[in-house]
Amino acid sequence: MVTDWSDAQRAVGPAPDEEQRERDIRIVPRTLERDAELVIVNAALDAVSGRSATGAVIPSARRGGLLAFTGPAGAGKTTLLEEVRRLAPERECTGLFAKGGEQERSLAFHVVRQLLQPLLASYSESERREMLGDWYGIVGPCVGLSPAAEGVVPDPQGVRDGLDWVVTHVSVRRGPLVLVVDDAHWADAESLAWLTSFAGRVEELPVLLVIAYRPEEMPDEVTAFGDMVERNRVSPLDLAPLTPAAVARLMRDALGTQVDDDFCREAWLVTGGNPFETVELAAKVRDRQLAPGMENACALRDLAAETKGGGLVDRLEQLGSAAVRLAWGVAVLGSEATFGMAASLAALGPAEAADATDTLRTERILTYGMKPEFVHPLIATAVYRAIPSAMRVALHGKTAWELVEAGKGPAVAARHLLETQPEGDVWVAEQLRDAAREYVRRGAPDAARRCLSRALREPPPTGLRAEVLHELGSPALLHDPAVTVNHLRAALEEPDLQPELRQSIVIRLGRALSHCDRLTDAADVAMAEFRSAADSRVRLRMLMEHFMMSAFTSDDREAPVLSRRLSHLTQRLSGQSQTERYLYGLRAWDAMVRGEPAATALEFAERALGSAGMSWTDEQWGFEVPSLVALTFLYCDRPDRAEELYAGAIAEYEQQGWRGVHLSLGYSLLGYIRLWKGQLTDAEDFVRAGLQLADRLGPAGIHAQWYAMASLIEILMARGEAAAAQELAVRRRFGKPFPSAVTLPDAETVHGELLLARGMDKEAAEELAAVGHRLDLRGMRNPAWCPWLPQLALATCTTDAERALDLAREALRRAERFGTATAVGKALCVLARVTEGPGGIALLQRAVTTLESSPSSYELAGALVELGTAQRRAGLLSQAAEPLHRGVDLAGQCGAGGVAARARDELVAAGLRPRRLEVARQVPPSRAPSG
Repeated sequence: MVTDWSDAQRAVGPAPDEEQRERDIRIVPRTLERDAELVIVNAALDAVSGRSATGAVIPSARRGGLLAFTGPAGAGKTTLLEEVRRLAPERECTGLFAKGGEQERSLAFHVVRQLLQPLLASYSESERREMLGDWYGIVGPCVGLSPAAEGVVPDPQGVRDGLDWVVTHVSVRRGPLVLVVDDAHWADAESLAWLTSFAGRVEELPVLLVIAYRPEEMPDEVTAFGDMVERNRVSPLDLAPLTPAAVARLMRDALGTQVDDDFCREAWLVTGGNPFETVELAAKVRDRQLAPGMENACALRDLAAETKGGGLVDRLEQLGSAAVRLAWGVAVLGSEATFGMAASLAALGPAEAADATDTLRTERILTYGMKPEFVHPLIATAVYRAIPSAMRVALHGKTAWELVEAGKGPAVAARHLLETQPEGDVWVAEQLRDAAREYVRRGAPDAARRCLSRALREPPPTGLRAEVLHELGSPALLHDPAVTVNHLRAALEEPDLQPELRQSIVIRLGRALSHCDRLTDAADVAMAEFRSAADSRVRLRMLMEHFMMSAFTSDDREAPVLSRRLSHLTQRLSGQSQTERYLYGLRAWDAMVRGEPAATALEFAERALGSAGMSWTDEQWGFEVPSLVALTFLYCDRPDRAEELYAGAIAEYEQQGWRGVHLSLGYSLLGYIRLWKGQLTDAEDFVRAGLQLADRLGPAGIHAQWYAMASLIEILMARGEAAAAQELAVRRRFGKPFPSAVTLPDAETVHGELLLARGMDKEAAEELAAVGHRLDLRGMRNPAWCPWLPQLALATCTTDAERALDLAREALRRAERFGTATAVGKALCVLARVTEGPGGIALLQRAVTTLESSPSSYELAGALVELGTAQRRAGLLSQAAEPLHRGVDLAGQCGAGGVAARARDELVAAGLRPRRLEVARQVPPSRAPSG
């Protein structure tokens, strides 16, 4: 096997002389009849470089853009892109180039690596670390410049955000960038996903993205690529065939001015004006020394057929066995081809390889480059498809082995192993598993899933099969939950499972079932394992998983019984193990939603955190329990503690490169905490950031979208922007059916509030009563968590005053049992609104006094304004002034425009002069998400 460059040089023989190089260059097609496209290219380059009409460069005027060139194979797209690359340095732009490969589509981030690796490799290691900052551990492995850190598993969106940041940073610091991507229809899915998302930002940056592709060969599943082009208001520039005049010029440039007109016309007919085929035809006429007259025109069609498809294959076979085998080797290797590896695959010695290379170059099958490469992708495709099936499989297998032996890594070898046939080879299965792990750490779960699925078909031996099925069930690879469930159930049926592996399989199975909205099944799986396990630690862990799934199960009428079991269990625990602390977390949440005294819930929440806190990104434990603990602090009037925990969660997500559902929920819930604290402007900013993050996830972000929408509507209503809230609800179709009625009771209550604001009291009452019936059955009676009861009182007060009073009193009773100032104060306000006469004013006075000790300044502002309003309407003008003035000031500080406006109106009605409104904006402690 030839392994180094010196061996490769000996295998190839001496470099071609300058005359031969000039001959090769001279027959490359020029940009004939591409004047219109070049005008657009030059204008785009002027814009990205900031060059004005006078030639002056104005950096502040730099504007990026997107250019897309389309056309069939050989239409001249590559030539046009080469012209873009030549012109870019003239505008002082840094050009980055990549090319999709038909055989490299399964190699994740192959195109991204070609684009960015040379640029980043030009920096020293210390410079790279300084430049990439927090993104080093995420972007480095993706572009192949550093190994992935152990335990870091970024999600695809996190990697895309990191790539966005790198390109943005370089373009701002180093100057305008021109990103050129040829054959984008063959780009790997991961690179194409990034290009698609990043294209929407290029106009904001000094970055010009130029792509070329064959529309008819773009994969069907990559519909987002076409949508991206349309979204950027770009019409792909389809390259038209050459005219007869242009074909005649090419023929005469190659063959001399004596070429017959009829001969040129026939050349145009047989090539269809395809630039590549025209140039190749001219070269063949010259090489065969045919007189370019009409008497030889009939030979043109046969000569043209030799440039592609079957004609090319026939011509290749006539060159001899060595040339054929070397061409096969280059075709199989693709972008990884070296002269040494190609010769090794072809089983050729140095002299034979040199002769075969010379022959293939002479016949314009290979280029005269420093590495073996076909003259055109059409040739590569024809050669690869002509390899007999069994031989092709064998060559891919041999290539994979040589790449691993050469230290190229399992991910590079995996794309060849994917082309082999299953043979029960343990080495193959292990290499594919290793490749999958690499891909997971690079943020390429689809590529990892392909490797593991192929490993499963090998098949691996019994012991290894369970591990492969377990890895296919990893949350990082979750794509189709139902398929994941099947993999994990199959893993459980494997014999002789190690206890630790079995426990992990059960946990992953429960999570996968929950993604299928089969929470009852998830809880049952954990309970079944609890009953069959002998180890006490496993039994306790399974109980914890069972309780966690049961906490979100909508149809479980045994919830009160489970709650009592959880209560009794946690009384016996010491809190020394992580399982016990997570059970404390579940007990804290359960106590809060059931409306037990807040002190009880807080005690268990603090126990759950212990001295070490909780991880939000530990795959074995999930983020659910830490999230429940943080929300317990919020509803127990400890929003600062909840904010501290969620700010830590966001930092942990970003460090891990989790910028999908987790980060979206983090920002939305951080915004909800700001609402609770009365910082409405910042609350809206955070929730809108969460919604933006959820939106870019598409269907995968549906639950995160609902959480964000519910919070945003509630914030808009609190700010007095009812019309905007209603418009958002209509535009985003916020309403029944909800994705999951159990995990989103707040969303249903917010929807009921919207119905009330529209004057649809009957519909609101029906919806709220249904929510309340379901939650009461489960023993979830805390109005601070889900205020369906006070809302229902308001919905029924116009039709049934007595029932409204009863409902409001029950809400107050439940709030007083829970015992937080916010819950009691809000319940008192509602009771006051359904109570007539002086009793209502007395209740409002109690509410204000109670809310003075609440962390929610927004609720206090509302209570003050309601008190002042009631006093003004009762003729107590002197008493109304103080709460109205305080209310208007506090509402302004909160950003509650609606409350402030009501207070000012009441002051005017009372004949009092409103003070000037002062609005204070809070500064968020955590940076907003990029992208």
